[in-house]
Amino acid sequence: MSLRIGILGAARIARGGLVAPAKQIPDAQIVAIAARDVDRARTFAQQYAIPRVLESYDALVNDPELDAIYNPLPNSLHYEWTIKALRAGKHVLCEKPLASNAREAEEMARAADEVGRVLMEAFHYRYHPQMLRVQEIIASGEIGAVREIEADLFIPLFLRLNDIRFQYHLAGGATMDTGCYCINFIRCIGGGELQVLRAHARCLSPQVDRLMRAEFRFDNSIHARMGCSLAAFPPVKSFARVRGDAGELKIFNPFVPQFLNRVVVKTNRGERQESFTREPSYYFQLRAFVDAVHGENTNRTDGHDGARNMRVIDEVYTKAGLKPRAT
Repeated sequence: MSLRIGILGAARIARGGLVAPAKQIPDAQIVAIAARDVDRARTFAQQYAIPRVLESYDALVNDPELDAIYNPLPNSLHYEWTIKALRAGKHVLCEKPLASNAREAEEMARAADEVGRVLMEAFHYRYHPQMLRVQEIIASGEIGAVREIEADLFIPLFLRLNDIRFQYHLAGGATMDTGCYCINFIRCIGGGELQVLRAHARCLSPQVDRLMRAEFRFDNSIHARMGCSLAAFPPVKSFARVRGDAGELKIFNPFVPQFLNRVVVKTNRGERQESFTREPSYYFQLRAFVDAVHGENTNRTDGHDGARNMRVIDEVYTKAGLKPRAT
């Protein structure tokens, strides 16, 4: 059966993150949209051939003709509208980061469990063949036991100060926007519980980081570090490295792997390079979401994983002398 999906808001990410991949997946249909500005929703619907425009978010999440909701709203609205959608019996694909803080994310995960619906955090890179191959190489033991992990995502957006990503009350900040990817990658590779050792932020406005650097340690003694930024130097950088006691992996563009992806494996036996499909990671994510709704074990970024990620994000802010994002 086709999964009938409604979109909350007319965010730009909805085009590439949902509408485009849905065209390649026959059992995923985008059938409705709602936005605060109804005219904007109508324009979006007309541009992308979405059949119905609803008058409000409430009308969308309670529509009996929808099976699932895509939530690309500002971070501060993820909790409210994901909870409402879940309680209305809808499956939810929610943009990252899952919530404003760990408490919200934990409640979202519990709500999904209680109603028996899929909640997936949209870390699309986790579903791309490049990331699956990275995990496969590490699991094979080719680079030995993992000792160090590093991840960087720098995007010099030079945004206006009133952009939602720079608003504390909208749960903005570099760690929320790009750092969440780095933390997710580090947690995915390292396993176990992650402790934040130290963090240092540069702020664009009070409590809103434009750059964050942090160091971590797992309970299995793996060490890790991350760097992330918005409107900061160095220029664009998307890179990760995993060092083991028998070799290392370098992952070029781990977070948007449809562009110039590459993995370099170096051991005492030599060095090799692997490249992967340019098919957008959003396609693989939506395919996994649809399959999870149909009962398959394909949800790698469920609500509980999202809550664990948010706990680390909260701790990074605290270690940097900043407040976690408020409810």
